[in-house]
Amino acid sequence: MADGTFTTKDGTIISYKDWGSKDAQPLVFHHGWPLSADDWDAQMMFFLEKGYRVIAHDRRGHGRSSQTDTGNEMDTYAADVIELAAKLDLRNAIHIGHSTGGGEVARYVARAEPGRVAKAVLIGAVPPLMLKTEANPGGLPIEVFDGFRAALVANRAQFFHDVPAGPFYGFNREGAQVKEGIILNWWRQGMMGGAKAHYDCIKAFSETDFTGDLKAIEVPVLVMHGTDDQVVPYADSAPLSVKLLRNGTLKSYEGLPHGMCTTHADIINADLLAFIQG
Repeated sequence: MADGTFTTKDGTIISYKDWGSKDAQPLVFHHGWPLSADDWDAQMMFFLEKGYRVIAHDRRGHGRSSQTDTGNEMDTYAADVIELAAKLDLRNAIHIGHSTGGGEVARYVARAEPGRVAKAVLIGAVPPLMLKTEANPGGLPIEVFDGFRAALVANRAQFFHDVPAGPFYGFNREGAQVKEGIILNWWRQGMMGGAKAHYDCIKAFSETDFTGDLKAIEVPVLVMHGTDDQVVPYADSAPLSVKLLRNGTLKSYEGLPHGMCTTHADIINADLLAFIQG
């Protein structure tokens, strides 16, 4: 297997990686904003060695996929995954999503054809809802996300350096071991995508309510979240998602940051493997 692309019904080119034996169980990785499939390198390599088929796509407007000015919202993201699953004929797959990708997983799995999905994993994920509303008083105020939009328009390159250098990986915490390569790799991935798609995606990840999706999911779901997540605050996400899921398990990581799949890949990979094999 190899890298490839396919064209969606609306003419968007989606780039994806598909590594490993076609006969092996597929693991599908869904990246966060504003990144790409490359953000899963540590997981793709680990699970490929374990004999799994590993797949990751660049969401529309991100990475190597088309820099779309339309369709940058959750319903279309999920529809793109439906097309990807059909193209690759994925069955009994395990879908793993980080951050915005966790929202994409929730919406896709709730709508997937029977037999396509075996399990799902939400890591530092945006569901049920990030935005503060009357029904979600613990959420973040709209001003936070307006600030993201303003920073992106003013100087996307600088914004995309400040996020990984600070809150994303917890590099702003006292005693943190700052790794410049990780910051630069985040910046590289972000700058590959389209500014319009990244701008639109802020609304998608912050204002989409996944309550109905979580309630509709029947397969087992592992919810993994760091308690020191400065991007998707723990208290208003993971514990609430697990309550809505029919078959959800919560695994909390004391003091770990939003980007723990990269900073603590050894811990996350071991727990993912245990859930996948369980």
